Amino acid sequence: MREIVMISGKGGTGKTCITAAFAHLADNAMVCDLDVDAPDLHMLLAPVVEEEHAFRSGHEAVINQERCTKCGVCAELCRFGAVREDQGKYAIDSLRCEGCKVCVHFCPEQAVDFVEKHCGLWFASIMRFGPMIHARLFPGEETSGRLVALLKKEARLRAKALGLSLILCDGTPGIGCPVISSLSGANLAVVVTEPTPSGRHDLERVADLCRHFRIPVAVIVNKFDLNPDNSRAIEAYCLENGHAALGMLPYDEEVTRAMVQAKCITECPTSTFGNDLREIWKKIMAHHVGYLPL
Repeated sequence: MREIVMISGKGGTGKTCITAAFAHLADNAMVCDLDVDAPDLHMLLAPVVEEEHAFRSGHEAVINQERCTKCGVCAELCRFGAVREDQGKYAIDSLRCEGCKVCVHFCPEQAVDFVEKHCGLWFASIMRFGPMIHARLFPGEETSGRLVALLKKEARLRAKALGLSLILCDGTPGIGCPVISSLSGANLAVVVTEPTPSGRHDLERVADLCRHFRIPVAVIVNKFDLNPDNSRAIEAYCLENGHAALGMLPYDEEVTRAMVQAKCITECPTSTFGNDLREIWKKIMAHHVGYLPL
């Protein structure tokens, strides 16, 4: 089983649109959306949820009103201001609680419970191209890396059970914890970048991250015609550093029109952009995944 992770180093490069197109072109694949903080792959693939599961991680304090004697010790000791008093009753503001457990430890009546925190939801779904694993982290939650690890584990188990040979993951922007978790165990990182100074800078950062974890990097330059000089510079950077330059995609308003219709660009049979993506996908399969003869 092979695992391809689509990453970008920054947001707005077109990574999710390209991932959706690859999901359409892939054969015998499990699709996994790892961008749990701001998922949007489902908008193009329209998955039908078959299973919904709660994601719990970390703990938060909750005052048991039956045991609470309203002494106020918890409010006095909480340095985060998470304990609120209202009409003689004390309660924990979950948005302020840092889970430090001071109130739990020092409550004289042991009236503060330390419960597991419900941080989000994850789903096992089916969409028009096959099975899909995805999730949604609740706003303000901080355990995205752990949720990404859970999704990858589920995707691998279910892909194996279904006899699927490929896992295609839509990773997160940046180089932080969820990206590191996304790259764990991957066979190939496909970086989608754009010919701007920030695009080049973030490509180099995420490529360095992949190098640290010894994951091969292949690069797609999207909207290359907006700055051909920068596009050529990125291509030269790839050659100098041993990264595969998969191809360059032009700016094309047809991509936007396809998105408005909740379609992948490769579902538009006359699209030149879609045909370019087909050629790039063939390169990935032939040279980096090994499903097609060289």
